[in-house]
Amino acid sequence: MRNMTRHRPADILGGADQPGDSYLETNGVRLRYREQGQGPAVVLLHGWTLDLDMWNPQAAALARNFRVVRLDRRGFGLSSGEPSIAADVADLRDLCRHQGIDTLALVGMSQGARVAVQFAAAFPRMVSCLILDGPPDLGDHGTVPPPPDLPYAHYCELARLQGLCAFREEWSRHPLTQLKTRHPEAYVLLAHMIARYPGRDLTHAGGHSDVPAATWNFRAVECPVLVINGEFDIESRRRTGKQLASQHPRAEWAAIPDGGHLCSLDHPDAYSDVLRQFLSRHTIPDSIHPRAPS
Repeated sequence: MRNMTRHRPADILGGADQPGDSYLETNGVRLRYREQGQGPAVVLLHGWTLDLDMWNPQAAALARNFRVVRLDRRGFGLSSGEPSIAADVADLRDLCRHQGIDTLALVGMSQGARVAVQFAAAFPRMVSCLILDGPPDLGDHGTVPPPPDLPYAHYCELARLQGLCAFREEWSRHPLTQLKTRHPEAYVLLAHMIARYPGRDLTHAGGHSDVPAATWNFRAVECPVLVINGEFDIESRRRTGKQLASQHPRAEWAAIPDGGHLCSLDHPDAYSDVLRQFLSRHTIPDSIHPRAPS
């Protein structure tokens, strides 16, 4: 029988004991963010069609030892604007300034891993360590790029011709969105996040605003790196994760048992334990810079 985790339902779905949302007006958008705990700062970056609520179990677990900050990236969740990884980097820098964070650890899940890598390369003195969860291809393969594991152009056409409901229904059947857990709360949370996804990158003219693959500069990242994959993540993501870990002199790789691409929801306690162990070795206390009021 699959190991049953020890988290509470409220840790996944949220509830009265969860900190309230805050908002930051910056770079022409309104960003939703949430902060809890004290200690070295850890910023959590969600993946495509998701939002900061995906991190509910991890925030509850890590806040015992860390200052946990998570946000809805622009164009996702309850943040305004159109999705843009290039703008995400500037948004994150402004959020750090607003919260008085000079040193942070970065956790990026899936598409959020691209933001984390870009930020770490742009601001190396700020980032104490980097955790990449189920990262996509970063364009550093040196040969013919692998086929995409996400049919983005098809989803754009589907959303524009048939609407976002049709996209959400099809996306919910994609291997990248399939949960392995038996906990119903995780399925409810995932459905809520996908339903909340505004889909502006799919429906607006011009499509997805992104950094060209050729500019991903993972080799320029200087800090310690942990790459995570779920044991049952799709083959392309497991292969990419292992390749990235082998390319970096300070990188290591870990697999979350019984987890798919959304392994932070499939096995949240094991996932949080892996994060906590790595962060405890590589984070830098930010005691010189006191916590700024929200």
